[in-house]
Amino acid sequence: MDRDKHIKLADQAITRAERLAGRAESAAINELPVTAIWAAAAGAWSDIARTHAAIAGVLPQTED
Repeated sequence: MDRDKHIKLADQAITRAERLAGRAESAAINELPVTAIWAAAAGAWSDIARTHAAIAGVLPQTED
């Protein structure tokens, strides 16, 4: 997998993490018992985004 692919996957993962964090925030505001589940899922997707970004950071730039 090349650098651009990892950047794209990082972007997709952080978008998903943002959506899940929004659900966690909404659940927390409404004092729902699923808050921790949404927050854990957001954290997992954030980890995935960081991993792809770190891999992209050490790969050579993709040539066009």
